[in-house]
Amino acid sequence: MKKSELVETVATAAGLTKADATRAIDATFAAITDALKKGNKVPIVGFGTFAISKRAARDGRNPQTGETVKIAARNAVTFKAGTALKESVN
Repeated sequence: MKKSELVETVATAAGLTKADATRAIDATFAAITDALKKGNKVPIVGFGTFAISKRAARDGRNPQTGETVKIAARNAVTFKAGTALKESVN
């Protein structure tokens, strides 16, 4: 589902205009992003939990040349689906 499709679905379900739905979705994504930047978990009951995991620096390999490449440490966003979400898709 693309963002435009999400906006349309939310607007229809909530009785909002597409502009209002877009602002609501953008605000939700911004709030989740800000919380993750601060290192907080974002649990959404019945849906799942967004969190940050730290990935250590490591050596990788360029598949074209076979040359060893250093891959820097970084933070990665993880999502763990909640029980209700898992049950609804099965």
